[in-house]
Amino acid sequence: METTRQKRISKLIQMDLSEILQKDIRKNGIKNLLISVTKVSVTPDLNLAKAYISVFPSEKAEIILESINQNSKLIKHEVAQKVKHQLRKMPDLIFFKDDTLDYIEKIDKELKSGENPIE
Repeated sequence: METTRQKRISKLIQMDLSEILQKDIRKNGIKNLLISVTKVSVTPDLNLAKAYISVFPSEKAEIILESINQNSKLIKHEVAQKVKHQLRKMPDLIFFKDDTLDYIEKIDKELKSGENPIE
């Protein structure tokens, strides 16, 4: 169970990370792409933050996630600059693909197909 401090730090990192990723997309002139940070969880020792990234369209998710992981040190530095007055030490960032939307879409498609997926 997360402590109040972990939750507060998670939300802070999530907001700033979302802002940085969206700014980079606009700065590079990339259109028809939406990146959102759906969840950030911080370990109890505050050394590691796991960020779950949702990409739309989902076909580009692997490429975008690979690019984000290659630039994770730079992204960590940018987030650290934004939160430097709230945190002493910036946790390391690890990025994961959040495929919740794909899963919901698959379930919705199965339900609309007329076949009972349970039987």
